[in-house]
Amino acid sequence: MADISQTRPLTRSSVKEAHELIKPHIHETPIDTSTTLSKLASTPQSPEALKGTIYDGQTPAKPKIRLFFKCENYQKIGAFKARGAFHALARLSDEELEKGVVTHSSGNHAQALALAARTRGVPAYIVMPTISTPSKIAATKSYGASVIFSGSTSQEREAVVAEVIERTGAVLVPPYDHPDIILGQGTMGLELQAQVEDLLGKKPELGVRHGRERRHEGLDAVITPCGGGGMLSGVATALSGTGIRVFGAEPSFEGADDARKGLAANPPRRVTTVKSLTIADGLRTPVGKIPWKVISNKDKVRGVFAVSEEMIKDAMRLVLERMKVFVEPSAVVGLATVLYNEEFRRLVEREAGEEGWNIGVVLSGGNTTVEAIAKIFAAPTESAERAGGVLGMQGERVAENVAG
Repeated sequence: MADISQTRPLTRSSVKEAHELIKPHIHETPIDTSTTLSKLASTPQSPEALKGTIYDGQTPAKPKIRLFFKCENYQKIGAFKARGAFHALARLSDEELEKGVVTHSSGNHAQALALAARTRGVPAYIVMPTISTPSKIAATKSYGASVIFSGSTSQEREAVVAEVIERTGAVLVPPYDHPDIILGQGTMGLELQAQVEDLLGKKPELGVRHGRERRHEGLDAVITPCGGGGMLSGVATALSGTGIRVFGAEPSFEGADDARKGLAANPPRRVTTVKSLTIADGLRTPVGKIPWKVISNKDKVRGVFAVSEEMIKDAMRLVLERMKVFVEPSAVVGLATVLYNEEFRRLVEREAGEEGWNIGVVLSGGNTTVEAIAKIFAAPTESAERAGGVLGMQGERVAENVAG
């Protein structure tokens, strides 16, 4: 990769530069809205849902929320990672790329780098865990990359990458821990802000403050998934100084909520290892050193919240069945936080008051299969029953399914 000392600073203006560089190679993904999910987000959770939590017996939060979904599942290669990969390669010369590029990834960055490398006409060597989703492995190979398998931990992946570099001389393009990757991922934040402002200018009734005396309305907050932290830190960089609050979301299963735990430590510290088999397979990595510098800055990231596997399943079911949008589990952790994390919901209720918040939710990708989804929902579970009940009750409250 480009020497970090020579890269652009992590600023909003640098994200704008990155956007101009990659525009020819990426899609401006659409914004979607859902009346059903916005009303569900604005409806208090049932007392039963809070049993066993620190909020057991307390009055559930009733935030006022309107949701705006940034559909990166429609991005090239089916995920946001194309942004960072194309930007990283755009910052490298033909001479630097002569011997190709190498990375390690469970799937989405793998496909993104393979496509970007093919566009530049250079070899790509991709180290993938043996437990990677078969469809992601096949897609990576279809872009012409050489796939080398490794263990699932970050240490195992990095060891194989080092071997490839020694053998081929390829340039390392890390999946998240580099300024060029972060700036590339941040371009979705620029688009999200501008698209929602444009949408509300045309359809003000979609906004949370419609009917109040307000000349201009836009986003109040954005929430993104957080694995290695490239997307979260990039969006936070893009929106820094705009007044839009930025939050992160993680799965809690087997310690995958490393960013949340790191921020909660006294003093805050980066957790360096994660060993989790959460269904949100794109979020199984620890936050990188450079993303951590942004994420641990409260002026840029207001907080990171965690959700259970059951909550992720419930949110995924809602997106699939109500929005008719095809997503992978990692994509919905932000939505799960808005719907089910009572700490986050109380924060919105407390800070937004009667006005409420327009919240941008990044749906980060859709690289999964019908077979993989079927396995997630194969057996009747408490999650499925709870989601079905929620859907049924919500169907009674809301006449229409989807708006926008």
